Amino acid sequence: MKRVQLYEFEDFKWFPTWLRTCMTNLIVVLQKLMGIGDVLADLIGGVLLENNLKHIVDLGSGSGGAMPEVLTKLRKREGLEEVQLLMTDLYPNATFIQKFNQDPSDQISYKETSVDATNFTEMPKGLKTMINSFHHMPPKVARAILKSAEENKQAILIYEMAENKIPLLVWWLLLPLSLVIVMLMALLMTPFVRPLTWQQLVFTYLIPIIPICYAWDGQASLPRMYTFRDVDELLEGLGSDLYTWQKGHAKKTNGKKMGTYLLGFPVS
Repeated sequence: MKRVQLYEFEDFKWFPTWLRTCMTNLIVVLQKLMGIGDVLADLIGGVLLENNLKHIVDLGSGSGGAMPEVLTKLRKREGLEEVQLLMTDLYPNATFIQKFNQDPSDQISYKETSVDATNFTEMPKGLKTMINSFHHMPPKVARAILKSAEENKQAILIYEMAENKIPLLVWWLLLPLSLVIVMLMALLMTPFVRPLTWQQLVFTYLIPIIPICYAWDGQASLPRMYTFRDVDELLEGLGSDLYTWQKGHAKKTNGKKMGTYLLGFPVS
């Protein structure tokens, strides 16, 4: 495999939740600037319509990420007005549960109990999504997720907004410059964070913990991403006449590539 198992700060259980949230806030801003919400709405909307699905079950949701924005975009489309989103996590956070469960009318909810992405047996029904989180899974866990989805005949869509393209040696050589660039990006994006908290400001501009952690995690995620060849290795022995897998580049409306996807679904 080209993928390597580096570690990101947000992988560690001791990493403060508030700091992880501040970093996620920056990712949400970046996704909006890149138009990721529209790309995901096109990708997910097509899968929902083709498979006649009305529910999305997001795995590893964390603090929400891009999916609430994606749901808003989906519900404006013909045939998708009634789509609902259920966010889940292995370690659901009470703060986000309260945030997303306070308004039932928005069709967004956060499951209060733990959901293990490697076990689809008792998972809520609907299209499973993993947005920018699959690279966190080591190969054995990643394989278990794909295998469980197929065995339980559940549709799953995995999306990564970047791609593991450059050689590892080049990545290491460019790392010092890349870290500086991403830290500067964090400084520029922070004013666009909503809601903008005192922690986000203080630990960005006065004590720059957020830019440092964000820069490392952003760069470390690149060599952790599964290439298409890596995905083929994960899928070895999977796929049949009853369940199929597709992979490719997600694209913007202008045809520009914007990340990669892996889609698995049962054949009617």
